[in-house]
Amino acid sequence: MFKLFYDMSMLAFESQQAIWLRTLRLAQGGSRAEHEAKLMISEKVAAAQNAAGKLMMGTTPGAVVRDYRRKVRSNVKRLSKP
Repeated sequence: MFKLFYDMSMLAFESQQAIWLRTLRLAQGGSRAEHEAKLMISEKVAAAQNAAGKLMMGTTPGAVVRDYRRKVRSNVKRLSKP
């Protein structure tokens, strides 16, 4: 149970990093901001569909949270590059 709590807490923290970095990217405007907005929407829809499918197939909530964390960390790494 502690592992799930830890993973969910880290997901919240890492998500805030991604939100901040995306906000900066969108505030810059231009083609990069437009691309980021489109990417953000498509990623969110795909992640929600993926999570729902996994849960219906019996995957544990912890595994779904870890999958989300992996994707969020990837976005933070990508958005941190100049």
